[in-house]
Amino acid sequence: MFKHDIIIQKYGGTSVGSPERIKAVAQRVAQSAKLYKHVVVVVSAMGDTTDDLIGLAKTMSSSPSSREYDQLISTGENISASLLAIGLQEIGVPAISLTGPQAGVKTENIYSRAKILRVDTGRIKCELSEGQVVVVAGFQGATENGDVATIGRGGSDTSAVVLAAALGAEECEIYTDVDGVYTTDPRLISDATKLTEISYDEMLELASLGAKVLHPRSVECAKENQIILHVRSSFSQEEGTRVKEDSQMEIQRAVTGITLNQEEAKIAILKVPDQPGIAGKLFTRLADVNINVDMIIQSVEQDHINNITFTVNADDLAQAAAITQAVADELGAKGVVTDDNIAKLSIVGVGMISKAGIAAQMFEVLGAKGINIQLISTSEIKISCVIEKQFAKEALVLLHSAFELDQKIGSPS
Repeated sequence: MFKHDIIIQKYGGTSVGSPERIKAVAQRVAQSAKLYKHVVVVVSAMGDTTDDLIGLAKTMSSSPSSREYDQLISTGENISASLLAIGLQEIGVPAISLTGPQAGVKTENIYSRAKILRVDTGRIKCELSEGQVVVVAGFQGATENGDVATIGRGGSDTSAVVLAAALGAEECEIYTDVDGVYTTDPRLISDATKLTEISYDEMLELASLGAKVLHPRSVECAKENQIILHVRSSFSQEEGTRVKEDSQMEIQRAVTGITLNQEEAKIAILKVPDQPGIAGKLFTRLADVNINVDMIIQSVEQDHINNITFTVNADDLAQAAAITQAVADELGAKGVVTDDNIAKLSIVGVGMISKAGIAAQMFEVLGAKGINIQLISTSEIKISCVIEKQFAKEALVLLHSAFELDQKIGSPS
């Protein structure tokens, strides 16, 4: 009767942004219930609900307790789950909504950014065995003492993948407002092409570099459990992009995608004494206040001094610069300089591992147009460079064309 055993689907905030959209999602879920023996749906909060709830909390206190904060902002997903279950029941599909704790999602005893430790699947399996579509509120779970804990922004993606792993699903569908993963942001380049498939490692790089289609934690979890992620649009029936192991893919070009991040800033600490532990001291101080450091470059030692340059999120610049200045004063460094007029371009592709000359091509393309490269960092499947922000869009277009990402796989170049 059924083509498949189980499917996990996740619908983002835009997909459930209004009662009309939730009714449309109910129709799509109803179609899936005819194809799959069991259907589990994970939902985000409606539209801007989470932001609105955060705003409400701040009207009461500038620093609300983390427990009450999580109790409050988790309610957005509960509303979406209940409304979708009601919508499914209205069209004759048996359905039940469960909060994260009711669904057996167990987290660390940490609020706002807890990791999921395990899922006790008993309640979900019981409901599925009775023919129900199970609708789970994403982004949340229960601590050891039963309190609600949220798992950070983008957490509903992670909730869905964790449930897919716990329930033995082979694929997890992520429904959003885009119809797949593109070679670059199609809002910036109109001839960006949709990818049919992409590897976990490539998607992890793109996600960590600023592509906002999937949360990096969800991709890590999918890779660890070998669950295929299918990124699709809730507004169309078209196939999207499947994220899977690269050994299952035919690698047809060296570069898969390009990201542009214009929300970083550069800090340099000048003429630092070349002594063991200096970098560790600086970056420990930054880590202690949860400032993430991205690219790090240390110059060649001259006369027992060197420079250390690194990048941070632009929102963290003021605090990071103050900490760096304090460390510089302690060390007797010459000074600290900052620059928020930068952009980071990154090319990503598992094909780079086996093809030489990709970095040279990237640098030659930019150099031919007089675009100066300030910083460079690489991995096996990624090359990132920092340039002046004024050249960001031009550089993105140049590289997208140079690596033929405007050409669909199999089309003539």
